[in-house]
Amino acid sequence: MSAADALHRGRSPFLGSAAGALLDADGRIVGWTLEAERLLALGAAQVRGRPVRELLADPAGWPSLADLTEQQRLDGWSGAAELRSGRGEELAVAYQVLPLGGPPTEPCSCPPTGPHEGLRDGHDRPDAPARYFVLAAPATQVARSRQDQAFTRELFLQDRVGLAVFDDRLRLIRTNTHLLPYSGLPPDLRGRRLGDFLQPQDAEAVERGLHEVLRTGRPLVGAEELVRTIEDPAGGAVMAISAFRLQAPDGQVIGVTALFTDVTELHRSGERLALLHRATAAVGGSLSVSATAEELAAVLAPGLADLAVVDVAEAVFVGEEPAPGRDGRLVLRRTAVAVTPGPNALPAPPTGVAVQVDPDDPPTLADPADPADPAAPAEGAGVMGTPGVEAPDAGAGGAAAGADTPAGASTEMTAPMRAGGSLLGRVTVRRAPNRPPYLPADRELLREIADRAALALDNARRYTREHRAAVGLQRSLLPPSQAETAAVSTASVYLPTDTASGIGGDWFDVIPLSSARVALVAGDVVGHGLAASATMGRLRTAVRTLADLDLEPDELLVHLDDLVAQLMVEAERPDEEADPDDHQQAVPFGATCVYAVYDPVSRRCAMASAGHPPPAVVAPDGAVTYVPVRPGPPLGVTGLPFEVTEVELVPGSLLALYTDGLIQGYGDDLDEGMAELGRRLAAVAGPGPAAGDAGTPSLRDLGREVVAGLPAHRLTDDVTLLLARTRAVPAEATAGWTLDTDPAGVARVREAATGQLRAWGLEDLVFTTELVLSELVTNAIRYAGGPVGVRLIRAERLTCEVSDPSATQPRMRRARLTDEGGRGLYLVAQLTNRWGSRYTRQGKTIWAEQDLP
Repeated sequence: MSAADALHRGRSPFLGSAAGALLDADGRIVGWTLEAERLLALGAAQVRGRPVRELLADPAGWPSLADLTEQQRLDGWSGAAELRSGRGEELAVAYQVLPLGGPPTEPCSCPPTGPHEGLRDGHDRPDAPARYFVLAAPATQVARSRQDQAFTRELFLQDRVGLAVFDDRLRLIRTNTHLLPYSGLPPDLRGRRLGDFLQPQDAEAVERGLHEVLRTGRPLVGAEELVRTIEDPAGGAVMAISAFRLQAPDGQVIGVTALFTDVTELHRSGERLALLHRATAAVGGSLSVSATAEELAAVLAPGLADLAVVDVAEAVFVGEEPAPGRDGRLVLRRTAVAVTPGPNALPAPPTGVAVQVDPDDPPTLADPADPADPAAPAEGAGVMGTPGVEAPDAGAGGAAAGADTPAGASTEMTAPMRAGGSLLGRVTVRRAPNRPPYLPADRELLREIADRAALALDNARRYTREHRAAVGLQRSLLPPSQAETAAVSTASVYLPTDTASGIGGDWFDVIPLSSARVALVAGDVVGHGLAASATMGRLRTAVRTLADLDLEPDELLVHLDDLVAQLMVEAERPDEEADPDDHQQAVPFGATCVYAVYDPVSRRCAMASAGHPPPAVVAPDGAVTYVPVRPGPPLGVTGLPFEVTEVELVPGSLLALYTDGLIQGYGDDLDEGMAELGRRLAAVAGPGPAAGDAGTPSLRDLGREVVAGLPAHRLTDDVTLLLARTRAVPAEATAGWTLDTDPAGVARVREAATGQLRAWGLEDLVFTTELVLSELVTNAIRYAGGPVGVRLIRAERLTCEVSDPSATQPRMRRARLTDEGGRGLYLVAQLTNRWGSRYTRQGKTIWAEQDLP
């Protein structure tokens, strides 16, 4: 290629601001450009006709024609020289000489030797150039231009970074051969837009960034976009795109240059690391076995798979270490399944399925004996080996690893979850047929996730074992969940918390009282763990003991408050025998409690609260109200009184006592929690068939519906709910008389009681009742004075009551053989099932109960 051709094709470094001079065949200057005038500070008139050698600081630097090759003489040559400017300065330049061709029209008159010798030799040759055009530029400028050319040339030749030049309409002008590192591209991209060979959404995303570069001129640096071709929509690569705007010397925007760097593997590595972190955080956030499995499956699909299945050994759910049975096989339960939604979603296998596996070589996703399982592996599919993860060659519902699948790749993987040498379970992931297969790095990731999940499962297993023991202790301290009395029928629901601090100190109780009455109790001890459970047991025992004294609700809470205060004082005393590492010693005492007494005869309920949430009442018509009880201070804050609130309950009403864990389970706001509890109570216990009718849900079912939806493995506090359906003793089942202090009244009341018993059909109890009433009424007239009230109540038992104005409690004593009295209460105790006395606002009431025949 001639120098002129090179110049015209744009490869000469002298294009642009180079100085130019036209020489004749003798080497004299016959033409001078304006750029030459600016470079050397010499006008055209000053140099025209002068030999070019006179401008050189070293004339010997101009080559002799004899030193040039034949090709150089015909095509030109280049070099470097020092020029002397009109300012007296020496300027280092690089130059290029371009022969302009054609023989001279006149014979040469140059001497054989002289300053023009270099341009004279060969003049007589018919093919010697007649003139020469010399381009010169500062040496630094030429060197920089040559570096730019080399950089551009090598940039388009390299294959590590995709390079593309777009015009102002984002049409491709020039690219290197590795614009995108996979197949699916046309052989010639010139004049095409990205949308001609890329997926529309991918092309739009890339062009959006390039348009912004064209509009603003701000470079785009490292923007990551997924790039997929039209021919291969399932493949693709993640490209880091950098771009800058191209402008002509006059500032006109002519296009944009973009660099495409394949960061797919780096992106995948970042995604794998992020997935590992998410999985670690997910499985470490719960101490529930089932919740751990569910969180793991939810992270893996869609993080790593379209279908994720977690199987856990049955023994783990009860806190035991998994051990194979007599047949050497281990039973796993399919605990969690997660499916990535979408049009190509894989079918989800059912949960709860039991699978028997060899603990040393457990199979893949499903039980091989269940070919109908949509997640079962195909015949001949690989199994999970002991060392780590194995990816089977094929799976039902998935694509087999065929000729187009990389070696070692598959669409299904299974990893064991082992801890302490025991197989706790396994995790299996699967991709849809249209998804790329798994790579070795994916198998390593699943193995790491399975190892971390195994540690979390082992922690959950150990916690489950301790938690079950604590819950067992807690339940042993609580009454039966259902009870039936003449006043109410009750059912309870107790959900222990699942936090690391252990179960709480919630309790409830249903205590039968005298005269067919019943006491309903709900309480909550501060703190969690065994110390809270022990305190709860002590308080429940104390409440039952105080309730046996038939105290008023406010008086009972005063005594209970004193007990808690004493326990707090005892807890503050140092115990030299205590283990300094036993943190249970630091658990503070304190509790809340609500105590209610319901009388089915009067249909009134009296209650008092020590910092406890108010009970709710559901009327037979479904209306829900909260009892306007004024709560006193929590137990342990002595010196403040408690107030009694009385309400009348319609027979068939539902009274709900609960702890704060229930209303906190509906939300953090207590008011909203109480509102939600009211809505649920109205929904499940609203108007419908009368209680006891066919089709009416039991109280136990109602309680379960109220707490349904609460996340049992995420409760921060115990949940206790006590439901009591009220009953009434009809007026015809009671009878009463009032006596003065006349002893003759004893015979009259005895006769009246006998007639009432016969009217009720209780002739078998006439003799005993006459004797009991004779003793109690006689003692009241003799020692307490009048008036004396007598009442018979026929409910579950026959109750005889004798009331007098005295506040002196009767005391049974053993009479000596010589004593004339003192045997009355002893006879009452022997003839009845139980007896007792209670204080009233007017004095006291002595009562005795007999079983109905």
